[in-house]
Amino acid sequence: MSYEKAKEAADFIRAKYDKEIKIALVLGSGLGAFAAEVENAVNIPFEEIPHFVRATVEGHAGKLVLGEIEGVPIAVQHGRFHYYEGYEMDEVVFPVRALGVLGVKNLILTNAAGSVNTDFKQGSLMLIRDHLNLLGVNPLRGTNDDRFGARFPDMTEVYWMEGQEIVKAEAKKIAAEQNITPFLNRGVYGGLSGPSYETPAEIHWLRFLGADAVGMSTVPEAIVARHQGMKVVGISCITNMAAGISNEPINHEHVVETGARVAEIFKELLRKVIKRLV
Repeated sequence: MSYEKAKEAADFIRAKYDKEIKIALVLGSGLGAFAAEVENAVNIPFEEIPHFVRATVEGHAGKLVLGEIEGVPIAVQHGRFHYYEGYEMDEVVFPVRALGVLGVKNLILTNAAGSVNTDFKQGSLMLIRDHLNLLGVNPLRGTNDDRFGARFPDMTEVYWMEGQEIVKAEAKKIAAEQNITPFLNRGVYGGLSGPSYETPAEIHWLRFLGADAVGMSTVPEAIVARHQGMKVVGISCITNMAAGISNEPINHEHVVETGARVAEIFKELLRKVIKRLV
């Protein structure tokens, strides 16, 4: 997608909501309940935004929610596009492109993920410290437009270190206040294309490579966000144990159910983090 198309989408969004938005949030499978927390909400279906495609996966409502969280203007992408849906990679990352042109400086990416690390528990959260791009494609492939960013962007720190410290601190406070077991781990996210879940052999390979969790999203958006100079925070909800770790079969309905079950603690963490990112 061209810069001109991203600007057209950004201008459309700006016309719907006149406050300056510096933070955007992408909600993964089963995590959409947070969108209802947005105050003074303006809901825009994806199909109304120029050059956005349609979300086709259960648990992804397919709308952009503009409003405030704790007084902070925010754009919430309630649902995302995946490469496995058949979209081109530039279509998958186009919302991030548009949000960057809109002026968003901080991007929180969330997802549902399977645990590769046997120490992680189902229903816990993982703060992404780095990722493995195993989708077989890079969203920056093709002609580079310098208005987005440099031809060869540095990926030494894809996930903003200061932002990680903020998430860790707020999660620790919540666990202490509620007298619950610490629920946040930190690890590496392995991004694969899907839509089939991984085989036990693939999970063994991922563990060898250093992945702690695995999923089918996030990585392309993070790469594009860094290309545009945005600060990225990534949080995975561990909805299941990956193939071969548990003998239970994996299905999408179970993933969505687990995301909904941890919604309250997830929403509280996001509220606290958003307040501190501005």
